[in-house]
Amino acid sequence: MTLQQEIVGNAMQMAVVNLQPGQTVYCEAGKFLFKTTNVTMETRLSGPSNNGGQQQGGSGGMGGLLRQAMGTAMQVGQRMLAGESLAFQYFTSQGGEGTVGFAGVLPGEMRALELDGTRAWFAEKDAFVAAESTVEFGIAFAGARTGMSGGEGFILEKFTGYGTVIIAGAGNFIDLNPADFGGRIEVDTGCVVAFEEGIQYGVQRVGGLNRQGIMNAVFGGEGLSLATLEGNGRVILQSLTIESLANALKKAQGGDKQGPTGGLFSTHAG
Repeated sequence: MTLQQEIVGNAMQMAVVNLQPGQTVYCEAGKFLFKTTNVTMETRLSGPSNNGGQQQGGSGGMGGLLRQAMGTAMQVGQRMLAGESLAFQYFTSQGGEGTVGFAGVLPGEMRALELDGTRAWFAEKDAFVAAESTVEFGIAFAGARTGMSGGEGFILEKFTGYGTVIIAGAGNFIDLNPADFGGRIEVDTGCVVAFEEGIQYGVQRVGGLNRQGIMNAVFGGEGLSLATLEGNGRVILQSLTIESLANALKKAQGGDKQGPTGGLFSTHAG
């Protein structure tokens, strides 16, 4: 059953989802806006299961309950390590069609991605807003070397299964395919929102350890690294980074200490 949804608004978009009777959608805690009275809301620590998001009761006796508890604990532990919300909110329409509204937390766009079961999607941390109960939410790690170099790209959200997943980012979105640009693009590490499975994500140093490389890092505003995206697949970038937004707010409040040195010595929001 296809999720009927509409993304509305401009500078701060929101997703309005129409649920059919018995249909379930879930979101990260804090992304819910409104609902009609015939839509029930339930908060769970566990993510959606393969049977459409319904918990599997006590099937399998004590062993089944133990496996379910261990699986939930592992999911919660992964999300805690990634800095994600520990719980999900589930919304199910009863007694007719229902409506639920969701939004991101930053001024920017939202996007509905359609999964057909053949390719997973990866997204930056905190990009997830809501999804059908047939979409599995997981945490992926880009590897210690990439994480140490790139920051934002170390921990990624992973979506598998089939159905609709809604993500959000800051500023405006642009869709690119590295195959249209010689197979590889280089991006500010904070501008990557999401990419399809099959795209290779990495991080590279901005220039060498020479005079120009140091000038790029200190005065260029990009720090020491750029994200690299290679392959043939869809990539979504955002025009605004959380760091640039935080620095703009600090500057407006008279607290900007970044000065002329740019990315390497920029002040990060705590």
